[in-house]
Amino acid sequence: MAKSQIREYAEALLVSVVLAAFIILFIAQSFLVEGSSMEPSFHDGQRLMVEKVSYRFSDPKRGDVVVFKYPGDMRRRFIKRIIGLPGDEITIKNGYLHINGQRVEENYINGPTYGTYSAPTFGPVLVPEGHYFVLGDNRRNSDDSRYPDVGFVPRKNLVGRAMFVYWPLNQISWISIPPALERIGAE
Repeated sequence: MAKSQIREYAEALLVSVVLAAFIILFIAQSFLVEGSSMEPSFHDGQRLMVEKVSYRFSDPKRGDVVVFKYPGDMRRRFIKRIIGLPGDEITIKNGYLHINGQRVEENYINGPTYGTYSAPTFGPVLVPEGHYFVLGDNRRNSDDSRYPDVGFVPRKNLVGRAMFVYWPLNQISWISIPPALERIGAE
């Protein structure tokens, strides 16, 4: 191989590495689901694509599935669903979620163990400005905003929004906001 050809390969490799680093740092990255806290929506071992751009220009929405830096160890990443926006009052009464006094029918978590809360009563709590209240979809097995080690998630800790499942291949799907959460505040 001639030196010019080796140099061409080296330049192409360098450009590829720089481009990949740029994409991972600023645009999108893969996330591995570990554990059962987001079942039945997401399962242990699934891989999701997380986009990092939209929250630079717009606010997170209720129902978005987000990856965030765990407050207790900023190197760790958690995945949860945004339930409460800044200024919202969150309460769990008799096992049912209420946002700003409105009961939410959480059809997206129906199942034998997913939809019931380990503690039937929580709150009320008021979500502070610049923070979000997050819950795992598997309410009985999720370390989330109900517990002090996670608490309210500061916006600066949000890594990005989960867009789609891409692994395993037979489970490829887009991630959407459950209609019950879209309707809160719109009625």
